[in-house]
Amino acid sequence: MKEYLLIFRGGDTERKQLSPEQLQEEMKSWQDWIGGIAQTGKFGGGHPLAPVGKVLSGVAKKLTDGPFIEGKEIVGGYIVVKADSIEEATTVAEGCPNLNTESGTVEIREIGTMTAM
Repeated sequence: MKEYLLIFRGGDTERKQLSPEQLQEEMKSWQDWIGGIAQTGKFGGGHPLAPVGKVLSGVAKKLTDGPFIEGKEIVGGYIVVKADSIEEATTVAEGCPNLNTESGTVEIREIGTMTAM
């Protein structure tokens, strides 16, 4: 079985407009979705990400505050799922609550292995 990284982007604009009750429902839908994956033994971990951080770039290793990108591009979190194929991982991703927003996306990437040089 392979591991796939599901990366969640966007959806923040729509979530900022939700009432506290709606936000609570949103959190429950995430818990239910991830709980369902865990019950199948296919959940490999994951975390939400804070909206602020630092960006280190280039040879000069310039450090700036960030990320300052368009809302739909902000990575909000990730989970690792275990699946036999990218098609199976995609099927798991289809239930993601992030897809209940117009700007929400889920990027599905197979996790590779590091080889010694």
